[in-house]
Amino acid sequence: MTDFTDEQIERYSRHIILPEVGGVGQMKLLDSKVLIIGAGGLGSPTAYYLAAAGVGTLGIVDFDVVDLSNLQRQIIHSTERIGMLKTESAKKTIQSLNPDVNVVTYNDKISSQNIMDLFEGYDYVLDGTDNFPTRYLINDACVLTGKTNIHGSIFRFEGQVTIFDAKEGPCYRCLYPEPPPPGLVPNCQEGGVLGVLAGIIGNMQAVETLKHILGIGDSMVGKLLIYDALKTEFRKLKLKKDKNCPICGPNPTIKELIDYEQFCGFSS
Repeated sequence: MTDFTDEQIERYSRHIILPEVGGVGQMKLLDSKVLIIGAGGLGSPTAYYLAAAGVGTLGIVDFDVVDLSNLQRQIIHSTERIGMLKTESAKKTIQSLNPDVNVVTYNDKISSQNIMDLFEGYDYVLDGTDNFPTRYLINDACVLTGKTNIHGSIFRFEGQVTIFDAKEGPCYRCLYPEPPPPGLVPNCQEGGVLGVLAGIIGNMQAVETLKHILGIGDSMVGKLLIYDALKTEFRKLKLKKDKNCPICGPNPTIKELIDYEQFCGFSS
């Protein structure tokens, strides 16, 4: 893409007048490709706002269908779409918001067999998942392919945001070398989550993605931002690269993807 249409100039005018963005930055957004894994609580606001911002290509990976219990937090879906594939529901919402965006849907469960193919052609990977097997799989695939992982997680009243980029800082395994024992940490379905928390954390993931695409602001690589909704409190922690990390350390022992569901004690 080389020139803006009149409609694009009007649509993105509030970006274009920002000195930090401008026409050049907006063109970067329109030329960028982001893969969002999960069209749920975190994927909904990130996909919605990245589309509004004019990110040119959004890949959305999810194998689930819209359920009534999703609608408390998964704002990209709606009541009349209950039973529809989440990827298709998300695509409909995005296309009605911004026809500039090319939405590519992947109606598959992410696995060690397909993740490398899914990553191909995308600049950034946004992790909107809610289980340990997939988080480790995404992390390891990002390290092996050199992709930037914009990570978010939510549980009950707390959320976390960081960026894992093994070329510049730690990876997910540097922070969590091994998954917790099966059953120790409940997921959102078992422990609950404040719906609007997904919007806060998902939008923060979107902000960090846009900053990286534009090359502006302070990076969240090597930092973990923790938000406590009950205390209305943000805390930022520094993360260090683990020299003994089994995948991004100087002597990695993990050189290929493994059966993460078995590794984390999950049944397939």
